[in-house]
Amino acid sequence: MNWDCLIVDDEVELAKTTCEYFEMFGLTCTFVTNYNDGVLFMENNQVKLILLDINLGNDSGFELCKALRKDTDVPILFISARQSDDDVLIALNIGGDDYIKKPYSLSVLLAKVKVIIKRYDGAALKTGSSDVVGEKLAGQDRCGNLRIDKAAMKVYRNEVDVGFKTKEFKLFLYLYENKNRVIAKDELFAKIWGDAFFSDGTLNVHIRKIREKIEENPNQPRLIKTIWGTGYMFETRENE
Repeated sequence: MNWDCLIVDDEVELAKTTCEYFEMFGLTCTFVTNYNDGVLFMENNQVKLILLDINLGNDSGFELCKALRKDTDVPILFISARQSDDDVLIALNIGGDDYIKKPYSLSVLLAKVKVIIKRYDGAALKTGSSDVVGEKLAGQDRCGNLRIDKAAMKVYRNEVDVGFKTKEFKLFLYLYENKNRVIAKDELFAKIWGDAFFSDGTLNVHIRKIREKIEENPNQPRLIKTIWGTGYMFETRENE
């Protein structure tokens, strides 16, 4: 069965209330309360977005996220009462797309979810469209020791696949296709995530992962430069 949203949260009343609120506005939504039911649900259903709590009774939302990321690139938004920066960074590093702190506003959460689902509906491997990943997938490019296979959505460093995930590749490709131009964070959110709701932490983590995979020294990046207070730039020289 196809669903818009799956909530994985052991706070039954909150999960139920959120589902009912979403359904009032035309989204199909359901919930499970633990790790095993989350895995089982995803094996037998299709969803466009997952809201995932960290604390699931005796289970961990972090572990569930890592398990799901082996098979799906569906957007995962963590929802948690845990407030520490460490939890946020862990969530983003293991494959979460954003981190929403409880208590959340149902109306704000709905707005975020609807924008992401709209993006998901429109960007599922679009080819031949005006979207950056689609319009520019044909052929291969070289940049120094990097080979960019746009059709396969892969980047090779010294002919070894760097192992980009989908979002990482899209972000890398957008920066590369706009090389030597300063790109504001808001533009990256709009082009890659489809909205401006995501936090700077989400973007920063993805940039760091990309640098770790393509830069000789990620702490002193030569290609992807941070333009403080503005955004990022993919910088290349004339002969690259």
